[in-house]
Amino acid sequence: MYDLVTLGETMLRFTPPDLKRLEQTTSFNLEIGGSESNLAIGLARLGLKVLWLSRLTHNPLGRFIEGAIARHGVDTTRIIWTESDRVGLYFLEEGPPPRQNTVIYDRKQSAMSQLRASELPVDLFLPNRARLLHLTGITPALSPTTAVAAQRALNLAKEAGWQVSFDFNYRRLLWSPAEALAGCQPFLEAADLIFAPLNDVRLLYGLDPSVTPEQILALLRGHYPQATLVVTLGKEGAIGGEPGGPVVRQAAFPTEMVDPLGGGDAFAAGFLYQYLTGEASAGRMSKALLWGAAMAALKYTIPTDIPWLSQAEVESLVQRGMGEAKVVR
Repeated sequence: MYDLVTLGETMLRFTPPDLKRLEQTTSFNLEIGGSESNLAIGLARLGLKVLWLSRLTHNPLGRFIEGAIARHGVDTTRIIWTESDRVGLYFLEEGPPPRQNTVIYDRKQSAMSQLRASELPVDLFLPNRARLLHLTGITPALSPTTAVAAQRALNLAKEAGWQVSFDFNYRRLLWSPAEALAGCQPFLEAADLIFAPLNDVRLLYGLDPSVTPEQILALLRGHYPQATLVVTLGKEGAIGGEPGGPVVRQAAFPTEMVDPLGGGDAFAAGFLYQYLTGEASAGRMSKALLWGAAMAALKYTIPTDIPWLSQAEVESLVQRGMGEAKVVR
């Protein structure tokens, strides 16, 4: 039995060393990056049993991605391998202020973007095979066929009695706010747990910047009363609540920003760890938000998308709170 199954695309990430510009560099640091695999790795490193489902080209690049995920303990045995298509790429130009980080995607016609609903392993989606399916707004944005496949995975999971979590994860380079809201609607209406970055909600719902997090949470509760809701607030932490439960706020932990990518995925991993392993009590939301904030803060100090963290490290930060870090000898 898996604690969590997730479906999504992972790409090769190329980053110029030493903060060089893309047009300046003659070499790259090679890593992997994908929202769903970032979360899967984070949960596996915390000790949960996780399966990552995707479609990859069966060549050295595809095998590199699979190996980079599997080394963390994530089950990759259900990858749909193809001799066609290609592996998606993205290029990250890191820019300290006043420059900005810039991402260029090269993922058109990638293997995952060609996923069809008929390729999903139906025998995986059975009662008691997993506790939760995690999806994001990235997968339905990749192509019409992946949108249908993600919807099929959602339906299969619900029919099997699994819970479903969904992260808005809006990507403006993939679709417009109106397209994203329409495309995400079936997933939001069915989800048991929703992660909603503050800026994503403001953009997709056309909200004024003056609208408060509490008002946004109330808006989402009105639209999706069935779901536990988490609105992430960046440097301000997070706010959330279970259906019919109180609103809970969690401050962000102070952190030094080394790499901003993957922080939201790390937060979701920390939250889901407590959500899946903790008891359903009045304090579960508070503890889950605390673990999410701790996991995100630690991830921001690590280069690359992946949360190279252990359960002990996150537990240590949770225990010492906002206190000063000490040298571990």
